[in-house]
Amino acid sequence: MTDPAPADEERFYRRAMRRIYLNLLWLSLAGALAAGWRYGTAEALGFLLGAGASALNFRWLHRLVDSLGPGGPPPGKGLGAVLSLRYFLFAVAGYVIVKYFEVNLMAALLGLFVAVAAVFVEVLYELIYARA
Repeated sequence: MTDPAPADEERFYRRAMRRIYLNLLWLSLAGALAAGWRYGTAEALGFLLGAGASALNFRWLHRLVDSLGPGGPPPGKGLGAVLSLRYFLFAVAGYVIVKYFEVNLMAALLGLFVAVAAVFVEVLYELIYARA
């Protein structure tokens, strides 16, 4: 059995990343709609804000990984600092959002798991539709 060509691997990677970003979008919207329908607007907004933070963190990590590969774009000047401080930035942003905008903390925390769920959906997709 031969290894796939680098172009095929690159195409596979781009398609998988596109599906993950689409999964992030629809999981965020579905979760916000469900939270809003079941609990109200504060929970829906909290979930959306948490999902937005999750998507932003995933995007930063994706950019970092892309910059480490051969022929990848060089990392931005502030990317290292942002990645180093991202948990502090998210904690401060979370505090401000919960304290001053009065959104539900638990809903925001659940929204933070949207990127993990999006990757799990992609893994399931690959397990079901992978070609041998």
